[in-house]
Amino acid sequence: MGYRVVLVGDSAGYGYKNMIKEMLEGDDRIDEIIDVGLNDGDEAELYPNLATHGAEIIARGDADRGIFICGTGMGVAMSACKVKGIRASVAHDSYSVERLVLSNNAQILAMGQRVIGPELAKRLASEFFNYEFDPASHSKANVDAICAYDGSLEE
Repeated sequence: MGYRVVLVGDSAGYGYKNMIKEMLEGDDRIDEIIDVGLNDGDEAELYPNLATHGAEIIARGDADRGIFICGTGMGVAMSACKVKGIRASVAHDSYSVERLVLSNNAQILAMGQRVIGPELAKRLASEFFNYEFDPASHSKANVDAICAYDGSLEE
């Protein structure tokens, strides 16, 4: 079974969101793409509203992972993390994308369209789906501590 992926892009990130969407549509690892971001000509929407909406879809279990894009990635990451049970972070290099999943079991990769080039963004988005968190890893205790803090730890 493939991933169900939420894509978010605000007015500063919809270009990369659409580029990544096109790439993922041809990826055998992806079963469903849920696009809750803006497109050219859409009425402006605040990035916190877009990011929390996308994160809520993941938190409910209606999607597995998300790629959220704004100008820097920071705003959508901070907003998504306000949703109980969500772990999101900015990653603009391959090692950080790897650790996002393997060390932190994060569901959301956030990136900034104003920070990195399009080829790197596509590469990192693809790499995000190369990794699966190992619940037997030494990182599980850290993830459990994060989840316990927001009350999302499942025993």
